[in-house]
Amino acid sequence: MTGFDAPQPKFTDILALHGKWLGDKPALVMGERLLDWRSFDATQNQVANGLIALGVSKGDRVALITDNSIEMLEAMFGILRAGAVIVPLNLAVAPEGMQAMLQDSAVSAVFVSAPHAGRMDAVCRALPSIQPGGRIIIGGQADGWTSYDDWRDGQSSDNPGVETDDDDLFNIIYSSGTTGLPKGIAHTQSRRLAFARDLGMTCRFDTQARTLVNIGLYSNISMSSALFTLLVGGTVHIHEGFSPLAVLDTIQKHRITHLFMVPIQFQMIWEMDGFDDYDLSSLKCLLSVGSALHLELKQKLLTSVGQIVIEAYGLTEGPLTVIDGEDCVRLLGSVGKPIFGTDIRIINGDGVEVPAGIDGEIVDRGPHNMPYYYNNPTATEDSTWVSPEGDKWLKTGDLGRLDEDGFLYIVGRLKDMIVSGGQNIYPSDIEAVMITHPDVNDVAVIGVPHEKWDETPFAIVVPEPGSSPDAAAITDWVNQRVGKRQRITGVDFATELPRNPNGKILKRVLREPYWG
Repeated sequence: MTGFDAPQPKFTDILALHGKWLGDKPALVMGERLLDWRSFDATQNQVANGLIALGVSKGDRVALITDNSIEMLEAMFGILRAGAVIVPLNLAVAPEGMQAMLQDSAVSAVFVSAPHAGRMDAVCRALPSIQPGGRIIIGGQADGWTSYDDWRDGQSSDNPGVETDDDDLFNIIYSSGTTGLPKGIAHTQSRRLAFARDLGMTCRFDTQARTLVNIGLYSNISMSSALFTLLVGGTVHIHEGFSPLAVLDTIQKHRITHLFMVPIQFQMIWEMDGFDDYDLSSLKCLLSVGSALHLELKQKLLTSVGQIVIEAYGLTEGPLTVIDGEDCVRLLGSVGKPIFGTDIRIINGDGVEVPAGIDGEIVDRGPHNMPYYYNNPTATEDSTWVSPEGDKWLKTGDLGRLDEDGFLYIVGRLKDMIVSGGQNIYPSDIEAVMITHPDVNDVAVIGVPHEKWDETPFAIVVPEPGSSPDAAAITDWVNQRVGKRQRITGVDFATELPRNPNGKILKRVLREPYWG
């Protein structure tokens, strides 16, 4: 007796079924524009057929250098439907950096928003891997570029029927380079689907989800929130960029249920004049990710909207832990426990697991992790820890500790740790104190050279608007509240701190003026 043939669907299969069964339900909304599920399914097919006609084959890489738009998501999922691999690039990267990533991934085609076509023209022309006609411009016209609208609308809307395997690549996301040159983080079809399913359930996504995206969709934060929403047949509301007022207006007008942002965005919104006048009762999940929520801000969010706040700790290489509900209220400093199917351990510098209460590097193992860095076996090997059982775990480069109940607390980045006089100093401990100063809006602590101690803590402060703090006074205030070895040697002021798209402070950039 044989059973029914029921292979596990891929992400593209599920979206195609949404197109069949959800029909005129909104899939994508941007301003006054709306694309229903039936039309979204058709445009994905058109993009896929257009790429195939250009000569893009299964497994080929296709880049996106695009602003947030409905067309970007059409292109993104059309790439997948052609059996190709999404390569979304950070718009803030200089052309030289773009060229390195495009060459590393050997893209066969590239989608570029019109505002970026000029600076990318020479770079794309020089890439021998791009197919003729494979330089496609969205939202404009330019010599040597194929107009997206005309090209898409000239293709068949029939599903091309390209089949992919579980281990075929879904995307390559290049790291932000917080600690060096970007690395291509590869995700497979099966791992990306498991990620969207498992973390999506954790974040309470269902078919009624209405998610607001305002960080660039090249970022894993925004891409993930879109994946979660589209997987369950919800609606993605797209903003081209971040505006606190626009976020509040959209939540109230469109009854947004899910919002993924980085801490600095939540801070800017919750500090807005008139914030209390907005109706946020539709929200089911506020997820903060990218960097740690300061305790004062976390408490403010919880007081305002209740136990819908989720803080997530993870990497583009793989999700790790979440904390929400009563645990978030009870354990303000923790980032929770691993999502189901995922395990973490803490290891010391010798690669030996340490017990609860001891600081060390966080390592992770689970079905959502990347299998490797693309074209970079050395980086893949460097990021691998082999357990006593012989299993391979991902080394995160982050420092943390577990309490007796298994809750994780982040200490900081391994490469951000300050070693002063042979003693390890964690900048996050000092930053947690400094952010409570009434004149400090944002802060980063770095190590700077010191004749006696090799390096010593130093703070870069963004003052509260309207304040004029004195560096010496802040230094004295902080040093009265931290341990002797944690005392800072001084303060510099800045209008803002450099951050990557995921909200992580680029401490490498901050250190450069002091270390030369």
